[in-house]
Amino acid sequence: MSKRGFVPADIHEFNEESLIILKKAQSDLLYLLEQGYPIKSASTFVGNHYMLSERQRLAIVRATATRDVISERRLKLCEHIPEGKVVLLDGLNLIITLEVALSYSTLIRCMDGTIRDLAGLRGTYRLIDKTDGAILLIGNMLRKMMIGQACFYLDSPVSNTGRLKMRILELLKDFPYEVTVELVHNADAILNKKKYVITGDSIVLNRCNSWINLVAQIIDEELPELNIVDFGIDD
Repeated sequence: MSKRGFVPADIHEFNEESLIILKKAQSDLLYLLEQGYPIKSASTFVGNHYMLSERQRLAIVRATATRDVISERRLKLCEHIPEGKVVLLDGLNLIITLEVALSYSTLIRCMDGTIRDLAGLRGTYRLIDKTDGAILLIGNMLRKMMIGQACFYLDSPVSNTGRLKMRILELLKDFPYEVTVELVHNADAILNKKKYVITGDSIVLNRCNSWINLVAQIIDEELPELNIVDFGIDD
């Protein structure tokens, strides 16, 4: 059995004691971002100051954005969508995060309400024993939403996306909505300025016209037993 995104050191690096330090580091990172510092230099400074590991640094970077950015993302968030709509899915982003969830590996709840992983596959992907479960979790939640069509976009330069395409089509062929899967050079670019985008990618969230927080909804409703590392903010 494969465990997507599992790193044994996470047990210690994201325990309650470590989270106290990580929250302080996140607060400092947020302050620097809101003063206009670039996130790369700001996260390096904060990470060095608190002596954070690479995984801990990645977590606070993925979780944190300025309050103005968070506000803009929330304004574009669709809590409910009309029946029969077409939704556009950032396929790898969603499936990998749910594979991590099904592997009981580390997930983080971010300031914008999304749940993100720390897998960092960087252009390489292979189907694992959690892949079918991830696809079906997506398919079943879309059925509840009563959509008309689901358009998955997969990055063709990433390995094994052709196999993933065939698996999505096979597993979702009998669902009560149309399913298409397109292999594209850059899914992020395709989703730019589009409505009803389903993703957890921060760049896509900043550029799309509206989005659906599907992964968080799936995890909260279907996998409530997961221990999510919470980097969110209080309203």
